[in-house]
Amino acid sequence: MNENLVEKIFEFGEPLLIIISAVFLGWIFKKFIHGYLQKLAKRTAFKMDDLLLESVARQIIIWLGLAAIYYIAKTTEFLQPYSANLIKIVILTFIITITFAISKFLIGMIDVWSVNQGRSLPSTKIFVNLIRAIILTIGFLVALDFIGVSITPMLTALGVGGLAISLALKDTLSDVFAGLHILLSKKVEVGDFIELESGQTGNITNITWRNTTILERTNNVFNVPNSRLSNAIIKNFDAVDKTFSARLPIGVAYESDLDHVEKVTIEVAKEVVSKIEGHDPSFVPFIRYSEFGESSINFKVFFKVLDFGAQYPIIHDFIKELLIRYKKEGINIPFPIRTLYHMNNIEVENK
Repeated sequence: MNENLVEKIFEFGEPLLIIISAVFLGWIFKKFIHGYLQKLAKRTAFKMDDLLLESVARQIIIWLGLAAIYYIAKTTEFLQPYSANLIKIVILTFIITITFAISKFLIGMIDVWSVNQGRSLPSTKIFVNLIRAIILTIGFLVALDFIGVSITPMLTALGVGGLAISLALKDTLSDVFAGLHILLSKKVEVGDFIELESGQTGNITNITWRNTTILERTNNVFNVPNSRLSNAIIKNFDAVDKTFSARLPIGVAYESDLDHVEKVTIEVAKEVVSKIEGHDPSFVPFIRYSEFGESSINFKVFFKVLDFGAQYPIIHDFIKELLIRYKKEGINIPFPIRTLYHMNNIEVENK
């Protein structure tokens, strides 16, 4: 009785010891060798090695444990009746873990690619979720095929079902692919300040599966379907350079000394931008006369601000200061004057 008990302990103890040893070896490998390889990879400019090591970090202990179980199933006599099923479970688990590792690696590659393009992908997770879903679906189908489940009928059903779903969700799918097009083409990106053809303006805060969220400066949020945004005419103030050329139209009386007007206007503009943040310090405000108006000579004052919203406080203070200075200098901003000819009695009336 005691001898049988000892034999049973050794019979079960040896496989258990192999598994524990493999797991411990995996922990040692992950802690020291894998950690050392990660430090070496960080010193290189090549990012793929970092991503590869990071992707397999969580799987090292599992894989060594699976290798130990596979070895036990092949060599242990008392497990021979169950070895075929045990090996299937081991390989199935391996397929699942390697699927997650590949998913993490490819998602990391997308992040690296997006950084190389100039900006990181927005927080929409469209690419991340799409790629993760595709890889996990492929891994799931491979796992089913391995355990003997025929995936041909499933693929056929998916094809027919996918056609039915695509017809039923035509608008939704249109928005999804339009969102992908917006992100890939970089027509607009999260953080951009835009103006729609409808006249609405705001900062893009997110691009979801179906909608693009835009925050107005009044803190109102509105959502635009991706399909409509993709086809819309959009003015993107931040696409190339966030700095914005602000222009303020002004008119002075015809009897004004235009050189004096230009000098006074530029002096006031320089004083204002020196006091208020948001103006491009490398840019000097200037004016350009543009036309002979009905009652005034018209010109525009040009500022260059760091972003679209920075123009408002500058223009606000500039108008107040300019009006005070014009009064001191005797520069007149005339009221509109029109001459009307009444043909019925040939009178001339001045208004």
